Amino acid sequence: MNPLRKLIDSSAKHFTGSGKFNRLEPLFDATKTFFFLPSSKNKHTPFVRDSLDLKRYMSFVILSLLPVTLFGMYNTGYQIGIANGESYTILHAFLLGARYVVPIILVSYAVGFFWETLFASIRKHSISEGLLVTGLLFPLTLPATIPLWQVALGISFGVVIGKEVFGGTGRNILNPALTGRAFLYFSYPISISGDVWVAAANSVDGISRATPLAILAPEGEKITTALAGSGYTLSSLFWGLIPGSIGGTSAACCLVGALFLIITRIANFRIIIGGIAGLIVTAVIFHLIPGGSNSWADAGPLYHLCAGGFLFGISFMATDPVSAPGTNPGRWIFGFLIGFLTVTIRVANPAFVEGIMLAIIFMNVFAPLLDHIVIKYIASKRIPNV
Repeated sequence: MNPLRKLIDSSAKHFTGSGKFNRLEPLFDATKTFFFLPSSKNKHTPFVRDSLDLKRYMSFVILSLLPVTLFGMYNTGYQIGIANGESYTILHAFLLGARYVVPIILVSYAVGFFWETLFASIRKHSISEGLLVTGLLFPLTLPATIPLWQVALGISFGVVIGKEVFGGTGRNILNPALTGRAFLYFSYPISISGDVWVAAANSVDGISRATPLAILAPEGEKITTALAGSGYTLSSLFWGLIPGSIGGTSAACCLVGALFLIITRIANFRIIIGGIAGLIVTAVIFHLIPGGSNSWADAGPLYHLCAGGFLFGISFMATDPVSAPGTNPGRWIFGFLIGFLTVTIRVANPAFVEGIMLAIIFMNVFAPLLDHIVIKYIASKRIPNV
């Protein structure tokens, strides 16, 4: 027998039933399921044959986030090199960026795990694997130089107020990671909005450099020209070597993760495609409306698609099965309206340049209503019994 498995099995009596450490049973169960399968095979009927349990589900999402996470570490180091006027190798940039990114991820997991353990102990139920995703998603929405105490405060708000007050995993109406990010956005806007701070190894706090969404074109100049003048071409926006949140700069990495989630059927493709369609249609409409050229109204769909964190949000956050609709028509509408609201917020209210966060949270609130409307409509089409 596996020595670790033998040690865990022999210790189970102390953490279960009337054992002297029974209050720590959720923590013991979480440790056990971290190393082994969360459940044994059922030996009696009824049998349910399904290889996808919650642990595997969350593990697949973590795998899909690896490209944006690793690229975020490299891009952080790359931006440090630009800030210091130096050219780093790929390995040097990656290791330098990891010095900023890894502590943020560790604090997010540590504080989030504390709250999960506390609520699981009080309610006497198992610790959910949902924190594995929330604890990584939340840091990826932040800039690399955010203070660690704000990371702890944000993940605490997201886990406690965004999820646990509703009953825990599976009962929340809002995405916990986005809830924590929204709390920091409105409570400490200087840290994560406007001109995102770019880490600089030779400076305590870093330097300020405008993100693509924070740029407005001078009077009489197109926004695309202003972006190019600031070094933000469509190619750089797509590959992601620009300032921004840790995980939201590279459209290419987000598309890789989205494709993986769609192929493995972890994420529903209707939300992702519907969101992209909503963004494209809305961006085209604004582009065709005559008006001033000093806003994102004339940017066109490709710039809206690649700039900011739209692809990150629509791929990894809007597809959360708990806070998204459960009906297929509802998912199409849900995704489309997120794309519509993202462009509308960017164009109509430059104070909230990253519209995807507010768009997803707003539609999370209306997700149950979409399901209700769809179900009522389908029920109305049924032939009544005679």
